[in-house]
Amino acid sequence: MISNNNLFSPKSKSFKNTFCVFNEINVKQIENLALSYKSESGSQYFYTEIGMYRFSNHWGRLANSKWRLIALEPESTSKTKLGFADWTHFYPDNNHELLYYLEADFINNTITYQHKSNPDYDKKAILRTSVETTKRIKQARNILILSNWAKYFEYKNIDELRFSIINELIFSNKTLEEIKKQYI
Repeated sequence: MISNNNLFSPKSKSFKNTFCVFNEINVKQIENLALSYKSESGSQYFYTEIGMYRFSNHWGRLANSKWRLIALEPESTSKTKLGFADWTHFYPDNNHELLYYLEADFINNTITYQHKSNPDYDKKAILRTSVETTKRIKQARNILILSNWAKYFEYKNIDELRFSIINELIFSNKTLEEIKKQYI
């Protein structure tokens, strides 16, 4: 466990307009840490020299930032979760730059978005603005989860069709309509 003794404190507004992915960890990790900040909504923040612990019951869009939590497996039943993120994992966010790309996990049937500064970004997925990313992720999730869209297609395996369409949504600038026309 790390003791912070309130020796480290980031500058105010350091987290404004940021994107970050936190990893859920066991609450015991903050037993010896002093609370650094408590928000009006009740989220608790513990700052250390290497990163931030956030204990909260809400994740995702937070005021002017996008902070996502990757849950433990198996996922804990508690609504309030503790997440940790290294300071180097906070990336700038705005509405006009091409900052985001989509990432599909076909094993777990999930589509997420990532920041271009993510060290895992291989520069193959198309970068988009926040608005474009939101639109694409909704389209990709609908293809992944729903099946009513597929009744107009001739296919042998809907999962293969999903895979092909979603990959085109991720790796091309074609519209969903253009992509679907290829498979009719």
